[in-house]
Amino acid sequence: MYVVSVTVFVKPECVLSFINATLENARNTRREPGNVRFDVLQAESDSARFLLYEAYVTKDDFARHQQTAHYLKWKETVAPWMAQPRE
Repeated sequence: MYVVSVTVFVKPECVLSFINATLENARNTRREPGNVRFDVLQAESDSARFLLYEAYVTKDDFARHQQTAHYLKWKETVAPWMAQPRE
């Protein structure tokens, strides 16, 4: 199993748009053969902070995910909404 955990800080005025775009990406990712799970978590103490928790069967499955149309669309769409680079 290969797990990716990404912390994202979003500009406050972009939170709803970020949620919608990220949930669409997560739905599509969950259909990928190598994906085990994709959770979108929002911090209770800071509504502009998110944790994306992704699990794949192998590291190669994650690499393939990063080449999918839905991931590339998500990455481009949300880039201007980031308050700082993803961690």
